[in-house]
Amino acid sequence: MPAAGDAVLLLRLAGPLQAWGSRTVVNQRETGAEPTKSGVVGLLAAACGLARADLLDELTALRLGVRVDAAGTLMRDYHTVSDYRGRPLLQAGVSAKGVQRPTSPAKHTHVTARYYLQDAVFVAALAGPRAVLERLDRAVRAPVYPLALGRRSCPPTQPLSLGVHGGSVEDVLREHPWQASVRARERHLDRVGRATEAEGPYRPARVPRPVTIEDPYGTDVVKDVPLSFDPLGRAFTERWITRDWYEIPTGFPPVESPAESPPHDTATATGTATETATDTAIDASSETGSGPYDAPTGHDPFTLLW
Repeated sequence: MPAAGDAVLLLRLAGPLQAWGSRTVVNQRETGAEPTKSGVVGLLAAACGLARADLLDELTALRLGVRVDAAGTLMRDYHTVSDYRGRPLLQAGVSAKGVQRPTSPAKHTHVTARYYLQDAVFVAALAGPRAVLERLDRAVRAPVYPLALGRRSCPPTQPLSLGVHGGSVEDVLREHPWQASVRARERHLDRVGRATEAEGPYRPARVPRPVTIEDPYGTDVVKDVPLSFDPLGRAFTERWITRDWYEIPTGFPPVESPAESPPHDTATATGTATETATDTAIDASSETGSGPYDAPTGHDPFTLLW
């Protein structure tokens, strides 16, 4: 139960590209299947104008829940790195004097890979004192520094803030409407309707979506809580989480029963249905929201992403 005076700040994390990496190696930058707490805290810190060496205790104390409204698709971006002066690249290691030596044999180009989520939509819920969340809400709407979805090259779309709400993280994530676009919602439901052999348009009042809730009694642990963003002393600690599925409002009006539907020409209706089915089949491979979260499988979503 939330403490007296607590509330929930909702953020809609959506954009053409997102990248939520929990670990980085020299030549490969990965992304997780959903936002990390370090990424969300970093976004809020930028909105508030905090320096990298500033304390993050107020932000990391907020309880985080993430709902996957559209899982998006994985994209691999090809990069090369070279010295603009034409000099050989330096080795990753350093000498006893702390000096990097040139590569031997000389290497002038380094290939790297960066992974992103395309067209994903998440709803992040942060629970804490209402006064703190209202201040963060104002900061997100008028940020000091540019905001990004994990990396600087990933700006968010609007609206970013969905306001401050009363209740618990669980209740707010269950009752806030589905944030995927209308087209993405329709495509997802049409695909589910075909799989279940539903008659007519499949437009239920609620639909299951995956959630990850910060929970001291959770069953999984992730190391994504930032202690410091200082470049000379970056540090992270762990938190426990629980993964679940919530039935959330789809935002579609109830479908009329056949008796209440106005009469219509059978030939026209048949032609429309055929065209719709053909269009859906053509676009099935690029449906927004398709991915590891579209059906509960019992597998780790981070593994399924790859």
